[in-house]
Amino acid sequence: MEYNLEWYRVFYWTSKLGSLTKAAEKLHITQPAVSHTLKQLESSLGGQLFFRTSKGVVLTTEGEVLFNYVAQAMNLLEIGEKKISEMQDLTCGAISIGASDTLCRHYLLPRLEQFHKQYPEVRVHVTNRTTPETISLLKEGKIDFGIVNLPAEDQKIDFRKSSTLQDCLVGNQEYSSLAKKVLPLEDLARYPLLLLEPGSNTRDFLDNYALTHGINLEPELELGSLDLLAQFAQSGFGLTFMVREYITEELTTGKLVEIPLFPPIPERHVGIATLKGMPLSAASRRFLELL
Repeated sequence: MEYNLEWYRVFYWTSKLGSLTKAAEKLHITQPAVSHTLKQLESSLGGQLFFRTSKGVVLTTEGEVLFNYVAQAMNLLEIGEKKISEMQDLTCGAISIGASDTLCRHYLLPRLEQFHKQYPEVRVHVTNRTTPETISLLKEGKIDFGIVNLPAEDQKIDFRKSSTLQDCLVGNQEYSSLAKKVLPLEDLARYPLLLLEPGSNTRDFLDNYALTHGINLEPELELGSLDLLAQFAQSGFGLTFMVREYITEELTTGKLVEIPLFPPIPERHVGIATLKGMPLSAASRRFLELL
């Protein structure tokens, strides 16, 4: 049996108001339209639902049974509409984000704090992964959007540039003499080098930068995060590449010194990755306005 929701809306309000005229006013239709709709419903169900009286209409026994179920359905629809309205107003809802540890700490966290103050009822779930892994999660539908290191490419993903990032070569005070001059990229092989482990966009970017100029970066030590690289560099294990915007305190206090390179490292960007053709929730759209 095919269900016509409009029939049940007319039945519900006629039952609730006890009058075809009042139901017609409530639904903004004519009384004959109400009467015709009820006849169609009674015909499809094979039984009478109302007694007509001089004061209006009264439910039959069958009508009362039906009304109990229809009332529950209408209440559920009302709850659903209210929930959608709350989600649009950001009084509830959830966001699922993918980002690397470094981007979470230096880029995402300050913006999450701002968003949480404005919309404390919206739940936020963050999955820490590398940029390639974040893109995979996005295509699998496991996150709403990703915060990634650009450049990145995928035919199924839209990438929008956000904050600018500038990589730079740094070391501790033992390398302060190098900071006073420009170091040719080919001379980097004379010093111990610390790099991120292979598989991240940042590592690929730096490898490609060096290869473009005929240099193969050969690290003595590979670590899993920029924060670890910064700590090891401060401890004197060697030189490393860091994002200048992420180590302003260390550069200001002299825990790390920047060593100018030639040719200079090109700038890159934080990227916002969303799945092409996939609509975002109201909460996700509002959060992306902050990025």
